[in-house]
Amino acid sequence: SAPPFDTFLNFTPALSTMSETKGAKIFKTKCSQCHTVEAGGAHKQGPNLNGIFGRQSGQATGYDFSKANKDSGVTWGEDTLFDYLLAPKKYIKGTKMVFAGLKKPAERKDLIAYLKSATA
Repeated sequence: SAPPFDTFLNFTPALSTMSETKGAKIFKTKCSQCHTVEAGGAHKQGPNLNGIFGRQSGQATGYDFSKANKDSGVTWGEDTLFDYLLAPKKYIKGTKMVFAGLKKPAERKDLIAYLKSATA
């Protein structure tokens, strides 16, 4: 017979937090040297990412963005971040972001899941 219904209820959150957890590790190892995520967090070599979803690139107050980033017209969302994180310098030619990118789609999805939670 099928497992009790609450087994599914207890299992679903584990699935949704799995990628966030992996994304947090990716952020810590590959992003946190240059970025912060918390509200009011400091800009480092890169801008604080709090509130990034739905914001146009080059618009974080108090950070000196490249002209390319300010003029790109990109609005950050899951789709644009997914493409950008593959190869930032190809996505916004002239960006001063030195990060080479994340080649694995699963890593980009995990990082985006983390950022959606951590920057909201």
